[in-house]
Order: sequence, then C-alpha cells, then structure tokens
Amino acid sequence: MVRLFIILFFIGLLDFNTVYAQNTADCDCFVKGVVKDRETNLPIVGAILTIKNTSKVTTTDTDGHYKFDRLCQGSYVLECKIIGYKTTRTTIALQHSAEENLNLSEDEVHLQDVEIVARRVTSLTQPSGSLQNQSLEQTRGQTLAEALQKIVGVTMLQTGASIAKPVIHGLHSNRILIINNGIRQEGQQWGSEHAPEIDPFIAKRLTVVKGAAGVRYGSDAIGGVILVEPAELPYTIGSIRGELNTVGFTNGRTGVLSGTLEGGLKKWKGFGWRLQGTLKNGGNIRTPDYFLANTGVREQNFSAAAGYRSVKLGAEVFYSQFHTNLGIFSGSHIGSTSDLLNVIQNGEPFIKADFNRAIERPNQLVDHDLLKIKAYRQFSGNRLSLTLGRQHNQRAEYDLHGPQAAVKPALLFRITTLTGDVVLEHKPIAKEITGQIGFSGLYQYNFTDGRPLIPDFEQSNAGAFVIERWIKQKWEWEAGLRYDMRWLQVYRFIGQTLDQRNHQFNSWSGTVGSVFNANSHLSIRANFGTGWRPPSVNELYSKGVHHGAAAYEEGNETLRPETAYNLMGNLEYTSECFRAEIGLYHNSIQNFIYLKPQPEPILTIRGAFPYFKYFQTNATFSGADVTTEWNITPRWEHTAKISYLRAYDQVANDYLVAIPANRVENGFRYKIGKVIHSHDSFVSIGHLWVDQQKRVPPNSDFMPPPSAYHLWSIQVGGDIILTEKQKITWGITGQNLFDTAYRDYLNRFRYYSLEQGRNFSVRLKWIF
Repeated sequence: MVRLFIILFFIGLLDFNTVYAQNTADCDCFVKGVVKDRETNLPIVGAILTIKNTSKVTTTDTDGHYKFDRLCQGSYVLECKIIGYKTTRTTIALQHSAEENLNLSEDEVHLQDVEIVARRVTSLTQPSGSLQNQSLEQTRGQTLAEALQKIVGVTMLQTGASIAKPVIHGLHSNRILIINNGIRQEGQQWGSEHAPEIDPFIAKRLTVVKGAAGVRYGSDAIGGVILVEPAELPYTIGSIRGELNTVGFTNGRTGVLSGTLEGGLKKWKGFGWRLQGTLKNGGNIRTPDYFLANTGVREQNFSAAAGYRSVKLGAEVFYSQFHTNLGIFSGSHIGSTSDLLNVIQNGEPFIKADFNRAIERPNQLVDHDLLKIKAYRQFSGNRLSLTLGRQHNQRAEYDLHGPQAAVKPALLFRITTLTGDVVLEHKPIAKEITGQIGFSGLYQYNFTDGRPLIPDFEQSNAGAFVIERWIKQKWEWEAGLRYDMRWLQVYRFIGQTLDQRNHQFNSWSGTVGSVFNANSHLSIRANFGTGWRPPSVNELYSKGVHHGAAAYEEGNETLRPETAYNLMGNLEYTSECFRAEIGLYHNSIQNFIYLKPQPEPILTIRGAFPYFKYFQTNATFSGADVTTEWNITPRWEHTAKISYLRAYDQVANDYLVAIPANRVENGFRYKIGKVIHSHDSFVSIGHLWVDQQKRVPPNSDFMPPPSAYHLWSIQVGGDIILTEKQKITWGITGQNLFDTAYRDYLNRFRYYSLEQGRNFSVRLKWIF
C-alpha cells in the first residue's frame, strides 16, 4: 500500500513540469555580490546570506563572493550575518539581475556567540534536525513531543490524550537527554507517562541530535539529545519589544496564551533581560465516537532571564517555573480483572462522558523549578565557562480508587538536582584544530511518599571529556572521549527494617566522525559513537501500581548497565530547487532494558491493571530516515518524509515490543503571496500514513497491534504588517480532517480508547 501511495504521489508531481516551464521566463533573475569588512576592505569568508521568506540560503566563498540564481521578478529582503559582525538587511528589486555588495561592521560584543559555535561542533558529524522560524511557529500550543514529530525519525510515546514524550529512533525516557537552556533536564523522566516539564514557548529553536551523544552530554544519551534553545538576550537593544501568542483548539476547547517581553538598558551597555509566561486550559478530548472522560489540562508557566556581556566576560541568570495539572483518562482505571479484559476485547471504555473542563481523579499535579547561573571569560583566544544549575521537581499522582485519594496522593515524588559544568574552549591549534575540554558533576536526592513505587535514593555523577575537530579543505574530522562515574544509594523499608543498597557504575564513551563536503551541493557524513546508561531506580526497584500509566510494574535488582555502539551515515544533496537527505543508522545495545507485558493482568486493592516486568537482552535498532524538499515551481513546494525502523532481540531471536511503526508523510504547499492585507500567505495539505506494527513477538501483549491508518491535514497562514516594527502572524490548521477512528501502537492507553478525532486550531502571534 505504501509503495503504491508513494508512486502515485510522484507521478502526480510530474504534471507540474509543464507549469514550471511556463514560469521560468519570469524566474531567471539572479543577484550576486561580494561581502567585505567595512574597516579593512578584506573579503569575509563563510558569511551566511538568506533571502527572507524563501528557502534560499548560501555562503560566501574564499573571495567573499555569493550568488543566488533562479529568482522571480519582484522585491526581496537580503540578510547577511556571520559571527563577529552586525547582521545587515537590504531590500533589492529584481527585474533581471542585480549586484549587491555588502560591507559589514564588527560587532563589539560578538564573542558571546562562540557558545553557539561550540554547541554545533558537538553534533557536527551526527545527523540532526531543527525546528525554528515558521516550522516552529506552526507547532505553537502543542506539547514538546507533538512539536518534535515534525522532525523525521522522531515519534512520540503517549499515555492517553494528555501525556506525550518524544521518541528518537525507537528510544525514549532515560535514553534521551533534554538540555533545557544549557541545563540537563532532571525530573522523574523514567516514567513513560512523565512528560517533559518544559514550556515549548521559551524556545527559539528545537534541535534533535540523533544517535549516541554521550561524550559531550554524559551518560544516558544513547538514543539522542534534544536541545531546547531560547533566543539570545537582547544585549544591544535599548528599547522594549515583545510578542503575544494566542492559540485555540476545537478538540478539547483548549486555549493557550503566551507572552514575552524583553529589552536592554541604554545607560548600561551590554545588559539584556526577558520575561515570559504561558497559560493553558483545556477540557475533555473527543475521539470520533465519544469523549474521553477526565482528559483536561491546566498549565501555568513562567520564566525570567537577565544577563550582561562584554568582549572578555559575561554572565547570565535564568529561572523557569512549570506547573501543570493533567487529567488521566478515567476509563483506564478499572476495578476487576474481568472488566479489564472486557474493555480490551470490546475496544470501548465503560465510562462515557460529555465535554467537561473539570479535572478529577485520577490526575497528575507536577511542578518543576529550574535555576541556571552561567559565566564566561575570554582570554588569549580561549574561552572558559562555568554553568551551575538547580532543579526541583515535585510530582503528585492521584488514584481513582480509595477514600484518601481526594486528600493525599497515591504517589508523591520530590527530587532535587544540582549540576555543574566547566568547559574550556581552546584557541585553534595550527589554525586547523579546535575543541573543548570539560568537567561535569551532578548530585540529586529523591523522596517518595504514598504507596512506594520506587524507594528514596541519592545519586551522584562525575565526568570529564575532550572533543577535538580538525578541518582541512573538504574534510572535517571529529573525535571525543569521556569517562563517567555514578554512585547510587537506595533507601527502602522491608517491613519495619531500613534496607540500604549501594551501587557504583563507571564506563567510557567515545565518538569519531567525519564530514566530506564534495562540493557546494553534496556532503557526506559518518559517525561511530559509543555510550552507556546505568539502570535507573525504577528499573531496579519499582514494585507497585504506576497510576499515571495505569499499570503494575516490577523492577529487577540484577540489571546491568546498557552499552550502545552506534553507527550512522548521512548523505545530503542541495540545489536551488531540490534538497534530499538520506540517513542510515545501526544501534547495537548490549544489556538493553525493557518493560515486557506479562500474560495475565494483576488484581490489587486499587483495581485490576496490566502487569509489566523489567527484563534485559541484547538488541539492535536499524533504520533509515529520508527527507526530500522540492520547489516544483516558484509557488509550489513538495515535502516527503519516510521513517523506517527494525528493532530486534538478539537473544530471543525475535522482535522487540513497543517500537514505532514505519511511516510516510507527504505535503504540498502553495505560496499565495499577498491576499488583501496578508503577506506571504500560503496553503498546505498533508498526508500521514502509519503502518501496522507487524514485527512483534507473538502473544507478547494484551491485544494485537492496531491497524495501519491514514491522516489528512490542512493549513493556511500569512503575515499582516501593521507598522515597521509590528506584525501579526496568523494560521489555521486542521488535523485528522476526516475524523478517522484509529489507535496508535505507541499509546499505552490504546487498550481502552481510540485516538483524538478531528481538531482545528487558530494561531495568532503579535510582534511589537
């Protein structure tokens, strides 16, 4: 079916060739020029030039020259930027050709930008994907996991309609690190129904680094890293500016309001500040056939940042507070084993509901506070930075059953984490070798109250790393090495006796990779990395009902650390009207820890629940990510994304459970241009096909994997220019247009209900 679908799509694309030929007469314009330093008059190499509101990007060559071909007649805004110089923008009017030479002035406070360069070095030879600008704006109001699904190779693990967390190449939770504004996000991320406590509105860019990235970020990053990157503070802005985002969803009647204010001080040069906050309120989600009882959501988030920077030193303070109240689908908490089996067999919940905004039991109340202090100093071409962080996470889970549930949570987790990182970015060696040396430490303590699913514990980490990069003509090489140690002390009661267990884990991580830039169109990259992950407390010691997951989970004290060997290759081709990227990966994980469904549910005094236990095996994850972007004509664009994954249990000679199914996504976009007062208007239509996951061990789950499904979406949007400094960006999106009834294999509540039905959203962003 998927092959036929792909063939039909590309046959349809061929019909556009005639249209394209008719438009080339008006779209054979070009602009060229040279970029120089205003003071020295020397050419600037590697400056990035962008024609705004198009996909055209290029860089200057060794002589400072640049050129854009195949432009249509009209007016364009040309932007030029490079670290160390002030960004410049100029408007050009094209009739046929134009020459635009640019002179850039040095930015006296540009040294702070070295941080961005260093961050990109860490993922230089590894495939990655980012959401920023328009692609990020189109996800506003969604959760972090929902937004990241726009990146090929990333899916999400759901627990009902209100909880989702990202999955990279089949791996999630403790195998993925989230770096929130430079701080390793630490909470109760081990839980499949513990969504990241992050407000996506703080991000200017979301980046996913695929594959083992433990050298720079430490143990646990054997599946990948998610970088949540806010915009740089406005150090050079003397006035106040801001933006206001409003989003409304029809399904759940959810409303989102988020605002940002930022600025600098004219009298104190180099100082910048920002305030940001978000409110979210939603009610019961509706499937095509019924409402899901108690699936509302509440969020109140806040963040503040202030910083100072000069040529040689700088400092920044960041604080964020995340609070949410999540309703857990009432139909997932069932009183008896026979009722549970009947729900699974019938495929419909016993509890039917109407729309309601009230959030009752079962539910989760989650608070997360993060404080970051960072300082740096520049000396003799080197840069030394210190980053300190403190996080406190409190998670209260309330049960549906039991007389005390209304007052006291069934589970209460409180974890505090202290982190510190020291990084030295050394000056170039022999003008070709750059790199960094770093040390990191972590200390955290966790208290559990209520019915103990996991015990109290203390955990300490210490690590050191070195990463070096060598650039020579068309080749770029990177190598890194890291050593980590982890100490874990567990405190639990067996009867009335306190039982203390001590664990110590240590291991090496390494990476080596290269990039071959064959020409301006073709680049090839390869990377081999190793990583490791010690077993977490829940995998070792959990025993009891996990209310958010509506499951009984049991740990295994004999588990050993996981070790990953990750090989990745990537080929990228880019031309004026076409871009293609093909990524292949093979991840071999020794002692892979997984949660395996047991044949029979378990009955407790809290009700009947599916029964899961932790096991260990040797596993392989192999797959491919394919992305194409085709500017068929100056107005028509086509995108395609294909994700293919195979996960295999090498010990049992069988497939693994809970692995994402293969998927194909296609989209057409038409650039309308100006319509009445709306500029850069567009309309797009998308189609997603997700295969049935047929590669599962027989009799390994409580119900067979759900059937394949097709989902259609549509989107329109544009910009309304109010003044020179003010504009409104608007968008209307429709998801699951045909109200398709389906279930997703990666939703742990697929036993009880269908997925969300048709959903329209309206987004407005006012920039002032």
